[in-house]
Order: sequence, then structure tokens, then C-alpha cells
Amino acid sequence: MNKPEAKPEKFDLASMDVAQEKREELKRRLGEAFPEVFAEGVIDFDQLKRVLGDWVDPGKERFGLNWPGKAECMKIIQQSSVATLKPVREASVEFDTTENLFIEGDNLEVLKLLQKAYFGKVKMIYIDPPYNTGQEFIYPDKFDETIETYLAYTGQIDDEGRKFSTNTEQAGRHHSRWLRMLYTRLYLARNLLREDGIIFISIDNNEVSHLRDMCDEIFGAENFVEQIAWKNKYGAGAKTKGFIEVHEYILCYSKAPIEDISSNLTEEQKAEYDSQDEKFATRGGYLTQPLMTKSLGDRENLQYNVEYNGEIVKPRKQWVWEKSRLLAAIQRNEVVIKKKSDGEFSVRAKVYLYDEKGKIRRGKPLSLLNGPFNQSGTKEVEELIGSGIFDFPKPTALLKYLFGFSVNESEEKDGIYLDFFAGSCSSAQAVMALNKEDGGTRKFVMVQLPELCSADSKAYSSGFKTIADVGRQRLRAYAKAEARQNEGELLLSSGSLSDLGFKAFKLDRSNFRVWDGNATGEGELGEQIDMHVDHLSAESSSEDVLYELLLKAGFPLTTKVQAITLAGKEVFSIDSGALLICLEKEITPELIDALAEANPLQVICLDEAFKGNDQLKANAVQTFRARAEAEESEIVFKTV
Repeated sequence: MNKPEAKPEKFDLASMDVAQEKREELKRRLGEAFPEVFAEGVIDFDQLKRVLGDWVDPGKERFGLNWPGKAECMKIIQQSSVATLKPVREASVEFDTTENLFIEGDNLEVLKLLQKAYFGKVKMIYIDPPYNTGQEFIYPDKFDETIETYLAYTGQIDDEGRKFSTNTEQAGRHHSRWLRMLYTRLYLARNLLREDGIIFISIDNNEVSHLRDMCDEIFGAENFVEQIAWKNKYGAGAKTKGFIEVHEYILCYSKAPIEDISSNLTEEQKAEYDSQDEKFATRGGYLTQPLMTKSLGDRENLQYNVEYNGEIVKPRKQWVWEKSRLLAAIQRNEVVIKKKSDGEFSVRAKVYLYDEKGKIRRGKPLSLLNGPFNQSGTKEVEELIGSGIFDFPKPTALLKYLFGFSVNESEEKDGIYLDFFAGSCSSAQAVMALNKEDGGTRKFVMVQLPELCSADSKAYSSGFKTIADVGRQRLRAYAKAEARQNEGELLLSSGSLSDLGFKAFKLDRSNFRVWDGNATGEGELGEQIDMHVDHLSAESSSEDVLYELLLKAGFPLTTKVQAITLAGKEVFSIDSGALLICLEKEITPELIDALAEANPLQVICLDEAFKGNDQLKANAVQTFRARAEAEESEIVFKTV
């Protein structure tokens, strides 16, 4: 009997299957705690309900947020994307060295494309979505709004009257459309967060209650962190009747329950450290906190007397510290003891702005923020790209404060910060400014729909065709301003130096013409067959193809790529040779041997490069298999 012919794996051009990933995660987690609910490897949900003692009639109504079209959200989420993100070097700043990203495109498609490479890797997300105030917003929210619809909307192909769904107060299901638009995106965004990751969402009164219910469902009510009230305006403006709204909200949720969260001190909090002693030069000012307490349970080791200036000081109930610690602090002049007029003593510990190593103290985040105000956000944009270009940008000081939060006492100053409603890119500027301030190496990923600027707008007359153009120009202007401030030299990330660049990418259809299973008719089927033979788009550059394969193989878009030569052919080495991508149009036995000799974990080649030679493919599979066995490793060989 002949052995089946060895064949390489086919490279999957679709984005990550979200539903399959959820099934696998559910099986992993349930398998540990409830092995009895599995029958032949499949979850028996009826048995799971029995184990939990809670049989629920599927026909019963359940508590939760529901709206017309909610069921379709899962269909939208689970529909894989076969689009790609194409690099745009001419729109970038320091493309080859930066680790920041600006992606122009529909954020739903982009979030799908980011799933494989960025799953569980994002430290913080901030978004400022449309507030659903009755003004039109344009975002795809239908199952059938595909990459082709997006290209038509953005003018990259003939329009033919197609456009994204819009939402106004006059439109039917005004709230439902907004909820569906945001639900799909938040669901995918949660996948990208690290286990200790958190998300901030700006919103106002129009939808805050619905948004909180939605986030309770997506993130879990137990992962609600805070609903921050942010006073964002100085005063009432021209309004003279009714309540004057001078605040918005910022909802904060975590990926998993967190133990603690701390923040950088605000300027108001720093000002509270206004007392000084002999340590001021190294420790800064101080404030005081009481060392006597009535709230703690009785503890004998905290119930003692101390002598001070010949008098006995007794606690009203007990001390906060044990005796040796209190006496040592008194000896170091870090306790303020005063006798009050009623004969009682006030005993308070000095809390300095800086610790003994010169590290500034951290604070507890406040649920009420008084500023920074919208006016400062507007001024920032005006100084960089002109007045009247972009309405209501968030002030970078607000986002710097949020991005400075530490979770579970981890004060790392790196990680990925994502904003998929980027607007004018206040978030990106905040990341770069925070890095400059504290020497951090945080990286940003900005995603913005190229929403068309109105023809009668100041932005349009200033040369900006889309909101994405505004965001990119703001980042370029900020980089130039910082370069001038640093003696004309653009500083890239190295130690404490800030990365001021960004790689620009643009959402587009795949570089590979994908088989359409819905094709009908002789003409369409014939076209699909021709496409199957030569399915690489003639308009695509090798760099376009490289980044599509890189991302869909699960590597971030900022992964270092090195072009090397093997057996006279160009090969791209990714992640120090872990992945080798060969885009040559002809594969030779010598190249196969050289690829195997490099001992990568994965090799990707063009299927057409084998010229229909199935024997050469089989030899390649055997060569890689033999090499892997010799090295006691594994080499995955795929063709596309």
C-alpha cells in the first residue's frame, strides 16, 4: 500500500476564529474544575447546569441588557476577516525603528485582524467612542458590511451607492444601533487585554447606564473598577436654564479581578505635601496621618504607652504601629506630637512626597476628577496643526493620568496602549509625553476610521481629507516639536529616550485573492478557478505580502524583520529566525535544504513557487521533518 503523499499545511488567511478560541478556553477552564461535564470531549451544558444546581429553562426571561439585534452581534464577531493591513511608509515616521502603530481603517475589521498577534498583550485601552447624542456616526454594524463596503465608503473602489450604516436620533432603533456597534468592538477588545489589563471608556449621560450594563456582561460585573466623574468644563457657558452639565464619565473595567490600583499624584495632591523639615532637600514636603486609631480590633501589641518630653502619651484605644516602629520613627523626627488644649495628645506620622530612594509617592485614584478641562485639549491641537481642525479632543493630561495607573503594585513603565477610536490621537501624544516624563518605553496602537471631513469644514480647507489624516499629522507635528526641543535630533526609544515615530498601516483587501464559496454561474466559477491557480494580487508589493503573513502568523506588526539570502534567494527572517518567509516565485531543492538548515520553528512559502511540482513539495516536507527529528524540534511548513 502506498503511503499518503506528504503535503505542507495551508496557511490560514482568515483572522482568528473567536468562537473556536472561546470554546478551547472554556474546555481548558472547565476541564480543571468540572471534568464530569465532558462527554467525549464535548461540553454537556445540561450536566454543567445540574452540577451547579441551577437548571434554567431556555424559554425563561433573564435579567440583563437586551435590545433588537443583539443576537446578531455574535454573528458579526465570529465572522472572520480576510482583509489585511498594508504598510504605508510615506505616511510613517521612522518606520523601521519605531514600535508605535497608526492604523487607518474600520476598527471592527482591524480588531479582528489584531486578535492572533495581540491576544492577551495589551496593557491598557482607552476609547472615546461616539456618545450617541443624536448626531450621525458612521461605523459598520451589519453582518454583510464587509471589506468591500469599507473600500467603497473610503473611495478606494467605485462607490456604486454603498456606504456604512449611519445612526441619527431620527433613525429607527437609535439606541440599538449604537449598542450593537459598541458591543462587537468591546467584545473583541477584551480578548486583547492582558490578565492584569484595564480599559477606560469615556461616555456622557446619554448612554452611561446602557454602557455599564453592557460592560458588566462583557467584562463581568466583578471586574467593574470605577465610574469616574470628570469635570471637563470651567463653567456653564451660554446656557441659562436647567441643569448645567459640566461633567462626563469614564468607566473603568479590568480583564480579571484586581487587588489594588494606584495612580500618579495629581498637581492638587502634590500640593498637599506642603510642610517642610530638615529632610526637604531629599524627601520633599510632607503631610501627616494619625497614628492613633479606634477602628482596628483589639490587639495587645498595639496598646502601650510612650514617653515624650517627660510626659506619658497614651493612645485613645491603640496605635496603628507596633512600639519599636513608632519609637524609631520618633527618633528620626518623622512623627509630629502635639499636646492639645484639653490635655490630649495628637500623634501623627510624617508622609513625605519622596521615599528614601528618591522615588515619588503614588496616590489612590479619585472617583471625582476636577479637570483637566476640554479647553486645554483644544489648545494642544491648535498649537500643533491649527485652530478649528478637530472638535472636542481629550486633553493629554487626562490620558497621562489614566495611563499612569499601576495595577497590583506593578509599576512597570512599558506595555501596549490601545485606542481604537483614536480621533486626533490624544492618546498617542499622552503615551509619548508620559514616556518623556518618566523614562518609560510604552508603545501605542491607534486605530481610526478615515471618516471624511465635511467639505465646508476648516479641516477640509486646511488640506485634511479624513479624520485619519488629522491624527497622523498631529503625531508628525508633535514629533517635530519634540525634535526641535531636543536640539533638532529626533530621539528614538533607547533607555529613557522617547520613541516619537509610528508605523502607518492601512486596512485593505487581502493581497491574496481568496476563494469565494458563494460564487455561482459559469463566469464567476471560472474566475474563482483562475484565482486559485494564481491568487497573489499583481498590485501587491513584497512588503505588503510580508506584513499580511507576519500578522496572520501571530507576530506583532512591530516585530523586527531581517532580509537574508539563502541559496541565492531572498528570505525574510522574523523574530531571530523563528519564522522564515520566502516570497520568491521559484523554489529550488537547494533553497529547501538551506531553509531546513536554518532550523526555524515555521517556514512559509508561496504555493505557486513550486510550479505545480507536488514531488518537490513532498520532498520539502520530508526535509523539514528529518531536520526537526535530528534537532528534536518541530518545523511547521506552510504554503499560501
